[in-house]
Amino acid sequence: MLNDKTIRVETLINARIEKVWSCWTDTRHLVQWNNAFDDWHTPIAENDVRTGGRLKLRMEAKDGSAGFDHEANYDDVVKYEKIKYTTSDGRRSTILFTSTPEGIQVSESFEPENETPLEIQQNFVQSILNRFKKYVEDQRD
Repeated sequence: MLNDKTIRVETLINARIEKVWSCWTDTRHLVQWNNAFDDWHTPIAENDVRTGGRLKLRMEAKDGSAGFDHEANYDDVVKYEKIKYTTSDGRRSTILFTSTPEGIQVSESFEPENETPLEIQQNFVQSILNRFKKYVEDQRD
């Protein structure tokens, strides 16, 4: 269960669930979309997407001026449906993939960290999710 301060972001993607899942979980794709700003990138991505698996990302400014690691353990993974994980600092996240007549609804709920204002965290993750949508929809089948 997520706490009272849970942040939720979502997007609707016009693609098949198999494509959405692959783009979300395969590191060859993940490094292409996982950034909130044009001047940032994800130079390191390791992803063992299974219950008990691990996620490790390095996100940083392309000029090297700033960066951070994002690491998590997968608590519950159901292919094409949901991913639940706990970050290395103990915060929980849930990503749901829901098929609708209009496409795949991707929603992410996460417990925020305490240092950054909630609105900034929400905008940051929504920006990444928006880039994910564009990346998936721009990929040829």
